Amino acid sequence: MEIVITAENFEKEVLQSDKKVVLDFWASWCGPCMMLAPVLEEISNERDDIIVGKVNVDEQPELSAQFGIVSIPTLMLFEKGAHKDTSVGYINKAQLEKFIG
Repeated sequence: MEIVITAENFEKEVLQSDKKVVLDFWASWCGPCMMLAPVLEEISNERDDIIVGKVNVDEQPELSAQFGIVSIPTLMLFEKGAHKDTSVGYINKAQLEKFIG
């Protein structure tokens, strides 16, 4: 499942989630982000044990600043409210599966 993450729903949807959450920091003008989007969508449709949270860096600058996002796409993996891992740049489906675990 993919959901839009904002500063307002971050705590509920990410920190309080009982599923793993993959946060995708992206922007509409970012070529690698557009390449990664269908890969994330495919994974989110195949697996019901994860949530893909989409964070538009242009619309959510405070979240981007909070996590020190300087390059996109950046993926951050959260489990039980804790930040577990980060990946910067485009990754393919096999790499994404490994990243999620």
